[in-house]
Amino acid sequence: MSTVPAPAHPTTPVGRLTVLYDADCPLCVHLRHWLLRQRQLVPLHLVPAGSDQARRLFPALDHAATLREITVIGDRGQVYRDTSAWIVCLWALAEHRPRAHWLATPAGQPFARMSVLAASKWRGALKGPVPDDRCREGGRCEAPGPPR
Repeated sequence: MSTVPAPAHPTTPVGRLTVLYDADCPLCVHLRHWLLRQRQLVPLHLVPAGSDQARRLFPALDHAATLREITVIGDRGQVYRDTSAWIVCLWALAEHRPRAHWLATPAGQPFARMSVLAASKWRGALKGPVPDDRCREGGRCEAPGPPR
């Protein structure tokens, strides 16, 4: 009887995902809580975008961009942004993985994109535009003031 050597690379493409979300956005915080209540097939680690923790975990990332659009980082360095980030979040959830697979197809991609655009519009209505320099040197983010 011979033994089969373990593969050089594990067969699971992602073991954990880090979701960078805007902690100053009511919609983003609501979705964070919703994600945490779901049964996860792939563990989700949610970290405020632009925070000291995010900068420490991902020093090479454009942190100003992570405040403008959802960014998800896989444990092997994969970076998902915008529509792909939403799809991979759904893919990590037991109840929503089939939907994520469909949203990633040519037939589903327009629906995924429209959902992300609608969420972006809603987010913009709730908080207004996000300037690139909103986070200060120490990684402390502040919510923008009321629109003028």
